[in-house]
Amino acid sequence: MNNEVFATEQTANANDSSVLEPSTAAWMAVFSLAMGVFGLLTAEYLPASLLTPMASDLGVSEALAGQAVTVTAVVAMFAGLLVPGLTRNVDKRVVLLAFTVLMIVSNLLVAFSSSLTVLLVMRILLGVALGGFWSMAAAVAMRLVPAKLVPRALSIIFSGIAVGTVVSVPLGSYLGGLYGWRSAFIAAASVGGLTLMFQLFTLPRMAPRTMMRTTSVLGLLGRPGIGIGMMGCVLAHTGQYALFTYIRPALESVAHIDVNGLSLILLGFGVANFVGTLLAGWLMERSLRATLVLMPALVGLAAFGMILLPVQETGLMLLVALWGLAFGGVPVAWSNWVARAVPDQAETAGGMVVAAVQSSIAAGAALGGMMFGFGGVTGVFIIAGVVMLSAAFVIAFRVRVDLPKHGANAAPVLHI
Repeated sequence: MNNEVFATEQTANANDSSVLEPSTAAWMAVFSLAMGVFGLLTAEYLPASLLTPMASDLGVSEALAGQAVTVTAVVAMFAGLLVPGLTRNVDKRVVLLAFTVLMIVSNLLVAFSSSLTVLLVMRILLGVALGGFWSMAAAVAMRLVPAKLVPRALSIIFSGIAVGTVVSVPLGSYLGGLYGWRSAFIAAASVGGLTLMFQLFTLPRMAPRTMMRTTSVLGLLGRPGIGIGMMGCVLAHTGQYALFTYIRPALESVAHIDVNGLSLILLGFGVANFVGTLLAGWLMERSLRATLVLMPALVGLAAFGMILLPVQETGLMLLVALWGLAFGGVPVAWSNWVARAVPDQAETAGGMVVAAVQSSIAAGAALGGMMFGFGGVTGVFIIAGVVMLSAAFVIAFRVRVDLPKHGANAAPVLHI
């Protein structure tokens, strides 16, 4: 166990409390967190690729089955706000291991669910783990590596999102086609088991300590420019998840393709999403505002293109790839924006971002389900496209990129 990484104590400025900074980097622990992120994202996104067989097996509509995503997101939103306060006196190693256990239990129980009600209850456990982890990700990274290496550590943890996005949807679709939808959740539980073993041997103790003074989420939202910025973030994620939650039935309706063709399209989405994550870093070096505006605008245009253009399977694959490429940059760009806007409040800002993104996922899934129920797949594409273009408009004309800094020696941190 790499306990000696917490040996060094440094003193902040006169107005701040003492903070502990590790003298060496615990990289294996950082990689174990990336594995945890991969497992959490895989579990969260699996229903998107399995809605059709899940709904058929459980005897419910696809719109109702899609609420498996909504429930997880709603619980994650509240967990992101509440968990940091409830666990402030608990060793962070214990908390992180508990989140991994919740993920494993949730996936196993979902795999053996006999009804939609049982499945939704089990997804609550995943929501707690998901929201709790993201609210404390940046703060934990700061306790694993020296301050100058925190951006690198967070980029490694962030990579778990990109890999999870690439793997989860096509893998779920593929396993569901071969062995049934329950097999995908069993596979996700197995990944969680491997993650738990790795974390047991690599995560050091992170005993509770006196934290620096903090501001409430409402206090952060009261700062100039933060509220309208988070509104842009919410719109960009809501439109995405209105469409992404129903990606399988949507693609099946637009183009009559078999499960192997569907898996290939979804894999293309995931790979493009990963490339978009890397591309966003290059674009943000040149213009953060242009990146924030361009990405949701491209998703909106792709959504309209899939229903308005006379595309065949190849054209559809290209539009889905454009969609994946564009959205790959959205979380990265907003993480960068938050890092610039709120560099001095790591855990509180983490909870704020979790609440914003998870509420957007819930709203998007619910909105997409409503439109799918009333207007079919066309309604889903239209509402998603309108919301994403509205997000681009709000960001272009209302969101400030250069905001005043708070905190004397605040170092930027990346929040997801």
